[in-house]
Amino acid sequence: MRWVSYKVVRLVLHGRRNERTRFWSRQGINLATAVLVLLGLLSIWFDDPTRLATAVGLVTAGLAFALQRVITAVAGYFVILRGDTFSVGDRITMGGVRGDVIALGFIKTTIMEMGQPPSVQGADPAMWVRSRQYTGRVVTVTNDKIFDEAVYNYSRDFPYLWEEMSVPITYTTDRARVERILLEAAERYTVKISEMSQGALESMQQRYFVQPADLKPRVYYRITDNWLELSVRFVTKEHGARDLKDLMSRDILQAFDEVGIGIASATYDIVGFPPIRIEERAPATRISGPDGAAKPQG
Repeated sequence: MRWVSYKVVRLVLHGRRNERTRFWSRQGINLATAVLVLLGLLSIWFDDPTRLATAVGLVTAGLAFALQRVITAVAGYFVILRGDTFSVGDRITMGGVRGDVIALGFIKTTIMEMGQPPSVQGADPAMWVRSRQYTGRVVTVTNDKIFDEAVYNYSRDFPYLWEEMSVPITYTTDRARVERILLEAAERYTVKISEMSQGALESMQQRYFVQPADLKPRVYYRITDNWLELSVRFVTKEHGARDLKDLMSRDILQAFDEVGIGIASATYDIVGFPPIRIEERAPATRISGPDGAAKPQG
């Protein structure tokens, strides 16, 4: 029957270059053949209902043990739906994969992967995209991961993120002027986002025990051995953070160039040298021996 089915499929798909259809057609034929063979064997070997019930119980116990991960994944599917863990379109991190959920099935979740920011570039798996933008890889993660690892949702209840940009300057730079430049750049592009996120934050506070948070841009100082680090903190949407930081960076650099402010870099002070001893040796002289050969002297 399988051989005949293969012939029929080959005739039907003759001249069509669709490998996906051919593949799934073969898979369906193999599955149907296996079911028929299994039913035939059961009808031959287990003609006694009592023996059949015992055999079915043993097979069921074996399958439950062998497919425990699959059963756990199916249970995770219902937990995801009932627990509002995430839904299609949410940006999450699950099973070490960060990206947007594009499909949700009984056993697995399909994620459109995105890259990692420079601060976590060394995370596993390695990324070649140095930002939170799509890499082009579609990753499948089994649903049982929600019982073993934390699931990070970037857009479920509060579709905004707090972002930071750090700028190092020297201690002699006009830091008040730098702070104004950073705040102006942040307010220029995030004022509308701050207004929209206020309502989302209030809604989240009604649902969860969340402390009030400041949504307006603010600059923080940090003293280091080499420079003074100014970090501007602001609110952005869960999508488009790189575009927003790119616009802010361009405005900040242009404002720095206009007022002559430079970015600090690492410096090293040499506080001393070890003593250096220089010895000068006299040049060697040559004398002639009895046989006329020259011999070094000195």
